[in-house]
Amino acid sequence: LDQFTFNPMLGHITTFGGHPVVCAAGHACLEVLESEIDFTEVERLGALLESLLQDEPEIKEIRRIGMMFAFDMESFERVEKVVKKCLEKGLISFWFLSHPYSFRLSPPLNITEEEIR
Repeated sequence: LDQFTFNPMLGHITTFGGHPVVCAAGHACLEVLESEIDFTEVERLGALLESLLQDEPEIKEIRRIGMMFAFDMESFERVEKVVKKCLEKGLISFWFLSHPYSFRLSPPLNITEEEIR
């Protein structure tokens, strides 16, 4: 396990990935996604959020699939400030361990347009 702590960084974090309880929870999650989430609406709202942020000068690039976002910035120091400010406002985000100039944001799939704006 020591080897996976650093190569890749935190490579051991799926230790319980195949546990039956985790598999049951994953299956239940897939059932909810299939029955309760309108992915056309998720895509529309993801595009809306992207359009609202695309002209921010400190964001160098936006990558997105649905509501999963990666934002590239100029430096780790700026990313760290943004992530900390997000946490202060109750928004969970984090930088990528493999690319510290980027941070991720994954709003809930049931977020409303009003909440985005």
